[in-house]
Amino acid sequence: MPNHAKPFVADTRGGSATEYGMIAGIIAVGIAGAFTTLSSRLMNAMNALNF
Repeated sequence: MPNHAKPFVADTRGGSATEYGMIAGIIAVGIAGAFTTLSSRLMNAMNALNF
């Protein structure tokens, strides 16, 4: 490995920010999936209320 690349490979700052970003992304995908799955059931429930 070239000497100028070693400091970038050894630098671990920002690792936790990346992990938090990944966790937030996984949660967002889960919420979107849940809303997509439940959307028809929610629509039927709202239509049953006859507003």
